[in-house]
Amino acid sequence: MKIGVPNELAEGETRVALTPPVAGELIDDGHEVVVAAGAGEGSDWSDEQYREVGCAIADDRSAVFEQADVVVQVQGLGAADEDPEQYREGQVVVGLLGPYATSEAASETLAERDVSAFALELIPRISRAQSMDALSSMASLGGYKAAVMAADELPKLFPMQMTAAGTVQPADVFVVGAGVAGLQAIATAERMGASCRAYDIRPEVKEEVESLGADFVELDLETDDASDEEGHAREQDEEFYRKQREMMVEVVGDSDVVITTAAVPGGEAPELVTNEMIDGMDPGSVVVDLAAEGGGNCEPTVADEVVEYEGVTVFGPTNLPATLAHTASQLYANNVANFLEMLVEDGELAIDLEDEIVDATLLVHDGTVRNPHVDEEGEDADDAEDDDTTGSTEDASEEAAEADETAPGDDADEEVDA
Repeated sequence: MKIGVPNELAEGETRVALTPPVAGELIDDGHEVVVAAGAGEGSDWSDEQYREVGCAIADDRSAVFEQADVVVQVQGLGAADEDPEQYREGQVVVGLLGPYATSEAASETLAERDVSAFALELIPRISRAQSMDALSSMASLGGYKAAVMAADELPKLFPMQMTAAGTVQPADVFVVGAGVAGLQAIATAERMGASCRAYDIRPEVKEEVESLGADFVELDLETDDASDEEGHAREQDEEFYRKQREMMVEVVGDSDVVITTAAVPGGEAPELVTNEMIDGMDPGSVVVDLAAEGGGNCEPTVADEVVEYEGVTVFGPTNLPATLAHTASQLYANNVANFLEMLVEDGELAIDLEDEIVDATLLVHDGTVRNPHVDEEGEDADDAEDDDTTGSTEDASEEAAEADETAPGDDADEEVDA
């Protein structure tokens, strides 16, 4: 099987779908890998490093699509507004493909060409799929970077300091949403010495929040149906969000930093932090809205812009993992390789439609367009509210706790295992 790695076309995308170490492992398993010249430059992987592990280097992007049986991308199709005609007859594509943004016409073009397209955004929330869960991998990095951005922008220290000149109180950080990104934001802020609080509509995540050293904010709201059967937050109605906003005014006003993470896959993010709440924050305070791509959890948020509102800086990043391109590419490449391993039997592609992971992620196959799954009520089965749209909070808290236990100067600077 020949695997192709093209350059990424999405604006600001610096990650690469396969790193040299992971590509080398695939070659050792008997596959061929062809990489577009310069594909790894944005994440500090040179063409020479790919050559050293046995990859072929294609002169241009189109050559990858011409040669590869399987094309692996970070962002493709609807996620990058790409032309579906770049895929050739019978090709397989794996990546973050923007299933909710891919047009009907694009899907029909893929079907006509007998392309099989796997969207990693739709990885099911089961234990067997965790090693393939690209959204959780990237959300963890996003949570980390959100805390670092806030610390860098805030005109005061995160940690408490006791000096001869007086005692400096720690910064107050409030994290909304305690899934993968939220828990990693908490762990990172706590490591930097901030005083953290967090809120989530799922009361059962209180233990995970407190295990990282943060206080769990409990609001007097009815939350019996806040979680689905897998423990992930459900989208609530506007009346619930209205009451929630009323109760959050004081908490937000007392915070130096607010990090929000509540996103809805393929839909608009709920507005949780209003202008009124931000009015109560001190000048110089910082808001980082990780749901900016879906419109944002904060009223002043503008996607991919930094807004100054009444002296408060509001960040609306939509692709923080790309700012950590080297590490992000390592993690993403591992996710992709684990997914490919599931698709291969005796060195050949074997797409088993009975497999739960294949069934959930396959958008187009065998000339048929398969839309993202719909539940019995006619709503998208993946339209649950969560801080990263996927991933287990239990696993996230374990990862965050492990990161919290890594002392600077020990393993913190080691490369991620390929």
